[in-house]
Amino acid sequence: MPKIDYYGDPNAPAANRLAPIVNVAVLNDSREILLIRRSDDGYWALPGGFMELGESMAAAAVREAREETGVHLEVTGIVGIYTDPAHVTAFDDGTVTQQCTVCFAGRVVGGRPAVTAEAAAVRFVPAAELDGLRIHPAMRLRINHGLAGGGTPYIG
Repeated sequence: MPKIDYYGDPNAPAANRLAPIVNVAVLNDSREILLIRRSDDGYWALPGGFMELGESMAAAAVREAREETGVHLEVTGIVGIYTDPAHVTAFDDGTVTQQCTVCFAGRVVGGRPAVTAEAAAVRFVPAAELDGLRIHPAMRLRINHGLAGGGTPYIG
């Protein structure tokens, strides 16, 4: 479903839904981060998506990563909780969601990166290449926190 992300935009539509969303930051041994280039809007992002009824947030992160990247992972921690009401996403069906995301840390336990219906590209990206990619500012914050690793999770 096509979408438009708004971040700090005074002309953004008002949110009419709050939905639990997960992302997962996965680093390889070279400290490169697993990213997808989304098929719906072309932005580079951490794998993730909506939590489904009947699953935990951690299970949603594992499922979404597998569906979007072909990579099987395990959750190893929490990067942060992102609930900035200035970040809303408008969908073509009239739904406008306020950001409500838990970003997990994870590690690969199987599979290999592969293009999927939701991801036009999937790869581990060195931090030095991030500035050259089209990344939404709210997602870049999560990526930066994922690369920083460890420590206290971000809450904001």
